[in-house]
Amino acid sequence: MKGERNRLGGWRNERPSAELGGPAVPAGTGRAGSWQAEAFQSGLMASGGMILILAISLLLMVLLALLLSKTPARTLYYFFLGPLQNRYYFGNMLNSAIPLILGGLGVSIAMKSNNFNLGGEGQIYSGAFVTTIAALALAHLGFAGALLALIAGTIFSGLVAGFSGFCKAKWNTSELITSFLVSNALVLVVNYFVTGPFLDGATNLQSTEKIPEIFRLPQILHPSNLSAALFIAVAAVLLVHIFLSRTGIGYEIRITGGNELFARYGGINTKKITVLAMFLSGAFYGMAGGLAVYGTYYSTVKEFSSGMGWNGLAVALIARFSPVAVIPAAIFFAWIGSGARIAMQNSDVTFEIASIVQGAVFFLVTSQVLRNVFKKRSAL
Repeated sequence: MKGERNRLGGWRNERPSAELGGPAVPAGTGRAGSWQAEAFQSGLMASGGMILILAISLLLMVLLALLLSKTPARTLYYFFLGPLQNRYYFGNMLNSAIPLILGGLGVSIAMKSNNFNLGGEGQIYSGAFVTTIAALALAHLGFAGALLALIAGTIFSGLVAGFSGFCKAKWNTSELITSFLVSNALVLVVNYFVTGPFLDGATNLQSTEKIPEIFRLPQILHPSNLSAALFIAVAAVLLVHIFLSRTGIGYEIRITGGNELFARYGGINTKKITVLAMFLSGAFYGMAGGLAVYGTYYSTVKEFSSGMGWNGLAVALIARFSPVAVIPAAIFFAWIGSGARIAMQNSDVTFEIASIVQGAVFFLVTSQVLRNVFKKRSAL
């Protein structure tokens, strides 16, 4: 027999195209070149479609300003350029992008394995709460206590999402449904603890006690709320990119997401990959909540994370589940929210204009991506 078989059951001189759902392609043949050309063309068309979606959304903003504002020029000026006017606006825009970056990473990891984590809302919120309570309990440990508390919140949210992955691996339940339902239940549970046993009576806010000052991340770009959490988020993007593209487990995640039958045939434990990918997805959501506590809120405020989970999902969809592309996608989404807030303060529109534009982006992107997801699943 010619050649030597690799662990996927193919020959070493073959290029597995499992991530595209196709068979192995012998290297050095004309078909390999055709495969690369088709992949490039597909990526180019997808990028063009995403740019068109974003352009349509921005045109919608212009149309809304013309219809709803008595001073549309002023409204559009503050919407598009307001976040860039000074350090305060610009820093706050970047700060609001931090949980979107981490949430987008979480969704991207799950989707790379062909799993969908819809529990971001509850996972961010519960991760923040666990981090806060652990930080208060470990205050005497200083930096080590801060690190342990963040790890505790991260692992807790990872276990929450991992539970949905386990249910899918064990009983083939839909991770979309279980992650969504568990998330909604968690929000109610955390609300009870925040407004009940752990309520801080020294403040008018419905929140827990504030974490010690030694646990708080240093602020950058004063007087904005931007903290050093930005550097942690960027480092996380680089680490996830390396993990998915340069490690064996990352390779197995991508192969499982590209073609689960092919992965099983090649000896990959796809059930383990499902649980692991969902765990990592929830862990990044939990980290987002913990860093929001350390860098911005310093406590768990009731439902402070409302909308962050869904916006993180939208960011991942815009980025097409590419870790590196999550950063510009998160900044784009944060820019819409920040621009609408500044326009509301300086003209006659309300903040809901941002919700309309973000909703349009979410609708257009999900209609494009989910069609491909369910088409892939129906083919298995």
